[in-house]
Amino acid sequence: MGSIIPITGNVKFKITLDPGVWIFDDRKLDLDTYFTENHVEIDEMEEYKRVTGKHWSREIMEGSTFPPTLKTEKKYEKTKMLTGTFGILLEHFLKNAEPSEDATTITLVTTNGDNHTYPLEQAKFFIFKFSQVGKPLRDDGPIHVLFKDGSNIENPLRNIEGIRID
Repeated sequence: MGSIIPITGNVKFKITLDPGVWIFDDRKLDLDTYFTENHVEIDEMEEYKRVTGKHWSREIMEGSTFPPTLKTEKKYEKTKMLTGTFGILLEHFLKNAEPSEDATTITLVTTNGDNHTYPLEQAKFFIFKFSQVGKPLRDDGPIHVLFKDGSNIENPLRNIEGIRID
């Protein structure tokens, strides 16, 4: 079983996904807390502008300083990456693949032939779990598909080897 997952079918760009590098992606979700905490959908660009503006204003008023806890924060993040359970939204990758306007379904292709087909609109509710307690999902992975509402957290879709848009 390979660790690369292709997105094929009725898309403008056929792309491949490598779950092995998602641990370094800022868009990753901490699945240890994701289903137990309330989440507010935010516009990434608006949040970036807000944080940048706040930082700019502080530097003008106080001058540039480095936070005293920067080394501690980096150490915590490294430990979290080595011991955490993470996922990432499929939605990010579908934007890059650009499904055609007449595309209506998404099929999660599995190694055992038990494919799962859903309306394309539901794809924005899929989370690709790629790490369990700091380890890649090798036995029945490389990803598990969870629904955003957590309804299949105990029984995720496993053995996914490809994504087909029809």
